[in-house]
Amino acid sequence: MEKAKISASQLFILMVLFELGSAMLVPLAIRAKQDAWLAILLGMLGSFVLFLVYHKLYTYYPDLLPTEYMQKILGKVMGTVLAFVYILYFMYDASRILRDFGEMLLTSAYPDTPLFIANALLMLVIIYTIRQGIEVIARAGELLFIFMYTLAVAGFILIVCSGLIDVTHLKPILEEGLLPILKVVFTQTLYFPFTEVIVFTMLLPYLNNPKKAKVTMLCATGLSGINLAITMLINISVLGVNLTARSQFPLLSTVQSIQVADFLERLDVFFMLAMVIGIFFKVSVLFYAVVIGTANLFKIKSPSRLSYPLGIVILFLSITIASNVQEHLHEGIKVAPFVHIPLFTIIPPFLLLIAFLKNRRKHRGNTLS
Repeated sequence: MEKAKISASQLFILMVLFELGSAMLVPLAIRAKQDAWLAILLGMLGSFVLFLVYHKLYTYYPDLLPTEYMQKILGKVMGTVLAFVYILYFMYDASRILRDFGEMLLTSAYPDTPLFIANALLMLVIIYTIRQGIEVIARAGELLFIFMYTLAVAGFILIVCSGLIDVTHLKPILEEGLLPILKVVFTQTLYFPFTEVIVFTMLLPYLNNPKKAKVTMLCATGLSGINLAITMLINISVLGVNLTARSQFPLLSTVQSIQVADFLERLDVFFMLAMVIGIFFKVSVLFYAVVIGTANLFKIKSPSRLSYPLGIVILFLSITIASNVQEHLHEGIKVAPFVHIPLFTIIPPFLLLIAFLKNRRKHRGNTLS
């Protein structure tokens, strides 16, 4: 670990930017149709339970990275294997988000630019940022968080002023009952984007006030969930369920619909800026976790040395992960849950149970002695 500290407010900002990241880009929970917003909020509430598990593990080992305490809990061999699996997942997730960025840029602005060039440009900036350390990432987050929210508020006001919102698109609520919504929650919104923040367990040891970790995580996820629910409410009320489902980037379509006083229109650039900021921080946090996790696992004294080789691996993985955008989206919807369920909902409670039993045995041994 580098000798660095971040504040609770910086952690809060990084978590919000991370969770909004690519989730605002896609038609999140659209399989719940006009109740997509409800599926997002239920996924957010469900993730709170898992956050308490992640936080409890952190309280047992506040000064250790997960790559270290997994070895303490499961033993050297099993712990190392599991830690390596999580590092591979963070690398895979970073490459998927980078691919989302490239596809968005090519679809909406630069159709003749090769995907590799678009991804490589962002990856170079991320590598440079990672080499500066977690404090620089956190300070950049503070600066761009205000800018991103200014864009979001301005966009919301312009959509309302354009008279685009039609609330009849949101009716009827719970048309097919609660079961289809719960299905979407347990196959998508619980994991993407909320419990993806398991990556922040790699950053919690840097927190300068560990007591604020739990409140910060829950508040950041609460704000992100509300923002994503509002985004889907606006997308569906402007575009309708069918168009939102068919649209590759529904928020872009919504922003393109803005027209105020016959002169204020074509505001795609604001959408692009907000998305680039969100995706930059999401990939940066995942990549930082990969770098420090790998350095910790293989006892490399200078983690920054790993940024270039691992960055190149993520870049090439983002290109080769799917042959086209349809395959990329299909993989995200159909394959991802089989990875997310064990890594987010099964393994952490299992680790917590073993840590609890070991801690109780140790405490009992100290009492008897």
